[in-house]
Amino acid sequence: MSERIILLVEDNPNDEALTLRALKKSNILNPVVVARDGAEALDYLFCRGAYQARRPAENPELVLLDLKLPKIDGLEVLRQMREDERTKLLPVVVLTSSVEEQDVLRGYALGANSYVRKPVDFDQFVDAVKQLGLYWLVLNQRPPASK
Repeated sequence: MSERIILLVEDNPNDEALTLRALKKSNILNPVVVARDGAEALDYLFCRGAYQARRPAENPELVLLDLKLPKIDGLEVLRQMREDERTKLLPVVVLTSSVEEQDVLRGYALGANSYVRKPVDFDQFVDAVKQLGLYWLVLNQRPPASK
């Protein structure tokens, strides 16, 4: 796969390691930027703070977003992304362990493209990540970049 960036927004070090391992095991070799809280994710997406030197044209191809995050929760990250012209069309997959129906409904209402519960079993998790990668990074047709 190409060098299109994946933004992984995950505060749990074990889930971060598991996701990175699952991506590698699935031969999804795209660079992955990890943001460990909602504020860092927004800084990355909007080229602020530690990421102010990042080129805005190099937005991620895919955002894997956990919901239960410190500082700013995932739903608020999603809301701010969808309100901004620079990020409103970025594919966002909510990848979370939350089983709350309200989280699913709010995620979709705020513009999530997909909502996936993290499987507990590693092999199932690898399979889920592989399918996500193949769909969002290979098969999905992104909208043309606005000028």
